[in-house]
Amino acid sequence: MPSIALSELTMHYERRGKGPLLVLLHGWPQTSACWRKLLPALAEHYDVVAPDLRGYGHTDKVVGDYRKRRMAQDVVELVHALGHDTMRLVGHDRGARVAHRLALDHGAMVSHLTLLDIAPTLHTMHQGGPRAAKGYWHWLFHEQPDLPERLAGADVAGYLGYFFERWAVERAALDDAIPHYVEAFSRPGALRAGFDDYRATDGDLADDLADAEAGRILDLPVQVLWGEHGLPRGDVVAAWKPFAPRAFGEAIPGCGHFIAEEKPETLVRHLLAYLAA
Repeated sequence: MPSIALSELTMHYERRGKGPLLVLLHGWPQTSACWRKLLPALAEHYDVVAPDLRGYGHTDKVVGDYRKRRMAQDVVELVHALGHDTMRLVGHDRGARVAHRLALDHGAMVSHLTLLDIAPTLHTMHQGGPRAAKGYWHWLFHEQPDLPERLAGADVAGYLGYFFERWAVERAALDDAIPHYVEAFSRPGALRAGFDDYRATDGDLADDLADAEAGRILDLPVQVLWGEHGLPRGDVVAAWKPFAPRAFGEAIPGCGHFIAEEKPETLVRHLLAYLAA
């Protein structure tokens, strides 16, 4: 797995194929390994780059800024260092929040944007209600200082395993990668860095509110896909419309949160159809 020194950290990434650049951004509690089932098919058409985001996997566990604006800047620096100025961009979970911010701040670089199994951060945090609290309890827990490291660190496999069990429908599809994820989050600083991603929420919301007040939106067609039994509920495309008026997409039947692992063939089909447009 190659690495490259950026302005604030050394980032590791997977790279395969040739052609236009396609960047894949993973979420929590995963690493770039979540794309393993898609890489062969996508690499037939694209120069596919899948980094471990700031604080994840083999990338440095820096102490500092985990706002999505900073994490997006890491990806921009990586793309430039690899000799590209534009990209097709796909993000899942936390990586989709980074991708959303990157497309807002560096719109000229992004020709296509796919967001997997999330609703917008501002929408998610403001919709409220018992169902939202039940579905996103972990988000607020991960924001607490020190406590999640203490509790999750006592049993990393048990803590991560809870989410893989509860958020997946095709659970066996993750079996080959779960030991890797557990090992990755057992490294020094890894749990703290992953929780710092969530602790950046106040800053992320401030950035999102500033965009809303300024009327900043995504003006490209944004592909939104989510698991039928994934984390967001209701009309996910409608949730994205105020932020990306040309958003389109659909639920993936029989799928939970981990679309790239649970339904890789279906996801590849949707991606190739959109990315070629």
